[in-house]
Amino acid sequence: MAAAAITADAGMGVAPKKGGKKKLIVIAAAVLLLAGGGAAAFVMGVIPGTSKPAETKPTEAKASVAPVFLDLPDIIANLNAGPRRTAFIKLKAKFELSRPEDQAILQAAMPRVLDLFQTYLREMRPEELRGTAGTYRLREELIARTNIAAHPARVLNVLFTELLVQ
Repeated sequence: MAAAAITADAGMGVAPKKGGKKKLIVIAAAVLLLAGGGAAAFVMGVIPGTSKPAETKPTEAKASVAPVFLDLPDIIANLNAGPRRTAFIKLKAKFELSRPEDQAILQAAMPRVLDLFQTYLREMRPEELRGTAGTYRLREELIARTNIAAHPARVLNVLFTELLVQ
């Protein structure tokens, strides 16, 4: 009798659901993926936002101010080349300052800046100064050390006029 009930249910044409939960998960994942892609495109600037032109005008006014340059006294320092070799660096550079009033502040802090440069250069090896990557690292270190030594003043760049490693 139980066997007859089972065959009767099978014969009535009740079809089991095919992947209803799977379809829902796939659709939800696709919606989340599209929403995430749209948000990423908006943040990266691919989709233009509602930026006002008034926001860009103050930065353009700051960019039009002529930069101020200050000469760094010539530096000659021994490099850390090992016990059997002697190597030195000769450096001439200019500081690019953000404001004209920073020139007096940096000039007053110049002994401290030169001391920081000398001690930093004496610990460098000649291999560290090879190539453009070495020059770039040297520039970044000198900017950071100058901004620390002459704190209210802000150095934007160090421009090398002569850099000799021998």
